[in-house]
Amino acid sequence: MTIMTAQVRPSTREAQRLQTRERILGAAIAEFKRSGMAGVEVNAIVAAAGVAHGTFYFHFPTKEHVLLELERREEARVATQFERFLAGPHHLSDALAEVVALVRGLEERFGRPLFKELVALHFSPSRPESENWTDHPVIVLLVREIERARDQGAVHPEVDPFSNAVFFLLGVYGVLSAGEGPDSRDILLEKLVASTVRGLEIR
Repeated sequence: MTIMTAQVRPSTREAQRLQTRERILGAAIAEFKRSGMAGVEVNAIVAAAGVAHGTFYFHFPTKEHVLLELERREEARVATQFERFLAGPHHLSDALAEVVALVRGLEERFGRPLFKELVALHFSPSRPESENWTDHPVIVLLVREIERARDQGAVHPEVDPFSNAVFFLLGVYGVLSAGEGPDSRDILLEKLVASTVRGLEIR
């Protein structure tokens, strides 16, 4: 009986720890949506989550770490959807347009203020943790897609898949982070997809 209890208790504690982490994360995201990360105090987050200050800092050393956790989860979710799309028949232009649609969906779900903070953190040189591009599944999938098109002769053989994938994503984030109206952004994003494809094609 003692052995069984010893085996059960750690898993129960782990489940409670994860539940608390999720509660803090959910409360923080709700506060960030209302006021933006910079405008939210940890006091408001712990009050909404019903935890102590020490509990917050046990799970997240800073508010930026909360945003980093959200970024990782959302990027994984977007990558899963993108990979599902790539499994079907498509052209490179379709894949680029799908990336735009998925990123726009992220902006719609979180609102522009929080979306812009996610983008700023993504490209910040002072982000809490340094990472390689291979740690970002959306970039990995887009690089593979450009490589596939290159191997099939659809794009120029000297194309650098990584650079083009990064430049395209930077363009998408840049357009969505700008202050233009939705119609103007739609036009700019369509032009971005078209110009990217033209830049990759064999001339």
